[in-house]
Amino acid sequence: MAPLKSLLAFSSRLLPILKQQTHVIYIKRTFLLSRLFKHADGRLATVGRRSGSTLSKAEKEEDNLLKWFLLLIPATTFGLGTWQVKRRQWKMELINDLTRLTTAEPIPLPIDPNELKELEYRRVRVRGRYDHSKELYVLPRSPVDPEREAREAGRLSSSGETGANVITPFHCTDLGITILVNRGYVPRQKIRPETRQKGQVEDEMEVVGVVRLTEIRKPFVPNNDVERNRWHYRDLEAMSGTTGAEAIFIDADYRSTIPGGPIGGQTRVTLRNEHMQYIVTWYGLCAATSYMWYAKFIKKIKL
Repeated sequence: MAPLKSLLAFSSRLLPILKQQTHVIYIKRTFLLSRLFKHADGRLATVGRRSGSTLSKAEKEEDNLLKWFLLLIPATTFGLGTWQVKRRQWKMELINDLTRLTTAEPIPLPIDPNELKELEYRRVRVRGRYDHSKELYVLPRSPVDPEREAREAGRLSSSGETGANVITPFHCTDLGITILVNRGYVPRQKIRPETRQKGQVEDEMEVVGVVRLTEIRKPFVPNNDVERNRWHYRDLEAMSGTTGAEAIFIDADYRSTIPGGPIGGQTRVTLRNEHMQYIVTWYGLCAATSYMWYAKFIKKIKL
């Protein structure tokens, strides 16, 4: 609620300043009029009485201007609060859509690129063999834990271990093509294949996973180091060029985890949803500034 306290403090300082400035304008105007409409003997002319009426009218006009200007503050904060309500509804619908896609029954993997573009986060099923000789490593990564990530949403730092996601070419015997499969997470000490030989199976198997599309590098994310096999974001074109696989990528689900191998189910579908905090903040500011406006200009209470 820091914004609420800041705005209240600012409003409390602003009103006396505006009032003081208004009084200065009135004093200067009175002084000017008194000098303009003096008789030769130093007495004020009759027009001075009329100027008092004019001055009173000007005061009211300036008060009205200030009154309606300050009303913009609660009106604006109310609008921002309402906008956050709509944003929260949109975010909840998006989360529900992603959850539904990642928990739906898997379908056979289509190989039409145009069809794949419409299937991100859709569960698919493939059958074939891994080619462990061309593993790629996306790092640093932490294991996906939706409950922990929801708790840490909005924090500048997160807790827990880091490691890498292992991307392995997978030859689909039923489709006759090779795709890329994110087998899952391994801790830092298990990145080298020789440290997890038990999980490097070469038998034919079925893998269920979630379709993922290529990523655009975000600000502050390092460039991929292809030569050192250190990848920081999902660049399907570069990955397929390095491994010779098609630019088709799936995240293997948790049930596809091989004992001793990477831990599957590393698809992040938890989205930050902090809109309720913003709703409370903006509506709180609206209520506070509305009361201050009412007390100042309707009840005429000195603030």
